[in-house]
Amino acid sequence: MNQKALKTLEYHKIIEQLTEYASCESGKELCRKLVPSTDYEEITTSLRETTDAVTRVRQKGGISFGGVKDIRASLKRLEVGSSLGIIEILSISSILTASAKAKAYGRHEDQEISEDSLEEFFRILEPLTPVNNEIKRCIISEEEVSDDASPGLHHVRRSMRSINDKIHTQMNSILNSSRSYLQDAVITMRDGRYCLPVKAEHKSQVSGMVHDQSSTGSTLFIEPMAIVKLNNDLRALEIQEQKEIEMILADLSNQLAPYLEELETNFHTLTRLDFIFAKAALAKHYNASEPVFNTKHEIHIKDGRHPLLDPKKVVPINIHLGKTFDLLIVTGPNTGGKTVSLKTVGLFTLMGQSGLHIPAFDGSELAVFDEVFADIGDEQSIEQSLSTFSAHMTNIVQILSKADSNSLCLFDELGAGTDPTEGAALAISILSFLHNMKCRTMATTHYSELKVFALTTPGVENACCEFNVETLQPTYRILIGVPGKSNAFAISKKLGLPEYIIDEAKNHLEAKDETFEDLLTHLEENRVTIEKERIQIASYKLEVEQLKARLTQKEERLDERRDKMIKDAREEAQRILRDAKDTADQTIRQINKLASDSGVSKELEAERSRLRNKLQDVDSSLSLKKEKKSSGKGIDPKKLKLGDGVRVLSMNLNGTVNSLPNAKGDLYVQMGILRSLVNISDLELLYDDSVSAPSNNGAKKSGSGSSTTRMSKSFSISPEINLIGMTTDEAIPQLDKYLDDAYLAHLPQVRVVHGRGTGALKNAVHKHLKRLKYVKEFRLGVFGEGDSGVTIVIFK
Repeated sequence: MNQKALKTLEYHKIIEQLTEYASCESGKELCRKLVPSTDYEEITTSLRETTDAVTRVRQKGGISFGGVKDIRASLKRLEVGSSLGIIEILSISSILTASAKAKAYGRHEDQEISEDSLEEFFRILEPLTPVNNEIKRCIISEEEVSDDASPGLHHVRRSMRSINDKIHTQMNSILNSSRSYLQDAVITMRDGRYCLPVKAEHKSQVSGMVHDQSSTGSTLFIEPMAIVKLNNDLRALEIQEQKEIEMILADLSNQLAPYLEELETNFHTLTRLDFIFAKAALAKHYNASEPVFNTKHEIHIKDGRHPLLDPKKVVPINIHLGKTFDLLIVTGPNTGGKTVSLKTVGLFTLMGQSGLHIPAFDGSELAVFDEVFADIGDEQSIEQSLSTFSAHMTNIVQILSKADSNSLCLFDELGAGTDPTEGAALAISILSFLHNMKCRTMATTHYSELKVFALTTPGVENACCEFNVETLQPTYRILIGVPGKSNAFAISKKLGLPEYIIDEAKNHLEAKDETFEDLLTHLEENRVTIEKERIQIASYKLEVEQLKARLTQKEERLDERRDKMIKDAREEAQRILRDAKDTADQTIRQINKLASDSGVSKELEAERSRLRNKLQDVDSSLSLKKEKKSSGKGIDPKKLKLGDGVRVLSMNLNGTVNSLPNAKGDLYVQMGILRSLVNISDLELLYDDSVSAPSNNGAKKSGSGSSTTRMSKSFSISPEINLIGMTTDEAIPQLDKYLDDAYLAHLPQVRVVHGRGTGALKNAVHKHLKRLKYVKEFRLGVFGEGDSGVTIVIFK
């Protein structure tokens, strides 16, 4: 990839941001060396690694590789048998500690999670825990080795402490007895030996060795003779201590020597992981998504946002190139967004081919190009005595000599800087050459001739940057298929240029130019009108859907009230009937008791049975069971709808209609987990009965029409639930009920709106979703879906 295009499209600024997200110096170095690849497999692998890292960060949080240091030089010394210093051994220990943390981070707590492209990186890490623990036991810091590192060191340091105590005791005794001879009542050290600051005039009063004197000569630093031997012993112990430390370091080096290959693998693996997770952090920063790459040189960017512009102000653009046309000519006024659209296409291509996510909507497509050429900006060079036109043309000549069908060419204001007529003709010739070469090309211009060229040439398309003449403000929207106007007259008029000057300017326009501009104006007016009508129609459609939903809910409420009234009336009637039956039974029993001696008990019993049968008949007529429809009357196929409750007579099972009948009358019926093909003649339409498996005795269960209500409700369930403003305790029960209803309604996915806030509600929602077995997966919303304030839930 040529360096000029990388600089022109500001690719280095993306790399600088990427480098900031790396933790270790070796990872930063990989970021600095990142360049676009032209190998399709390498690109897709790199993108998959970035995506998997983003997924892990979202599920487990980030991971730092700050403890990774370059140990390659130390490994070379180990390879030749040298001993390492304290700092080198601590650097290796830091690598091993980082390996242990990374390996733990890479483990899956949930066994159902499938492996990703990063699994192998985490698997090959070797923490060498026993060796690392030994290093940590022996070495406390870069300046200190533990007393317990070896028995010899422990003995030496204990002896040193004992001698130090003796020296201080002796020195304090001398200090107290000779205080008048001393400049200060302190114990100092000179050349590693304990001394006293003695006044120069009293040096004869303190016997000992003079080690130093003050700058004025008034103070002498004397080592008292009484502690000379103790100082000598202490010095000898210090030398012995250093030898013990060297032996400990040599032993630790010998323990590390057999693991040279594992240590080098750990270093390179952690460096690579740091680089990959830096790409993931950059993707999270941009709220970016993985682009889909193709080898057909087709580009389709959905809601793309230039990464170097303010995300709060940038307007997303939609651009496609390479499918039905390979040359796109963008026109429109200055500051309308033409150059930004060029840079967005070029920079997205470079980022994608480098394995980076792009700030665009999911499903955006990019193509693999061998070269990206860009001629953008003012190329005027004073040192080379080149004008703007000459500098641009020098660059274009180089592009034309290297461009082929595997190249992406971007031109800003092609042909500008010279005579308009000649510049337009030259631009058409250059674009025709690239078009014939099958290069994917995008160019911006103000020339009307290029607009006509795009309208009359197959495989070439016009586009424009939308501009609101009323407000004199660009909308920054790219409209493909519509040539744009420069709007010079309208802008000048709004800015206060006298109308007579504008009218004079219009007189200088050729008739064909004026007719073409009028045609563009007419097309723009028609487009705006159609756009307004489309928005109005969408608004009406939404209003109709809302009215329909409210009507359905109203009907459901009416049905529920009617069913409840009928149910209450029947229950009341049954209660009265039961009371009457109890009273009649009690009365008859009393009569039987009184008439037992008269010989008429049989007649009374027969009369009682007749009365009970009559009451039972009345009870049956008041029961909540629905009378069966006559089996002689079939079901009308035209009136059968999906979701209707039916009974399969041959199987004695209830179910729901899963497909409409074909020409033979065959259709699928869902009966619990069973889905069977039956004929419509074997079905009986259910109304109030619940759609379920039959009872043990094969009879229908009594119902109140609640199943019909539930089915109606399932068809009107909202595709999202809003939890903003609720506490966690309020939100989770409502969310649980809503997800149950949505799952029963067979919605493929729903949106849970919880907002950003402190993140407590979002975390509670995610924790609850992990426990639901019918939830296949869930993720935070992307740009256009609500970003991190929304969670998308997908059902199994």
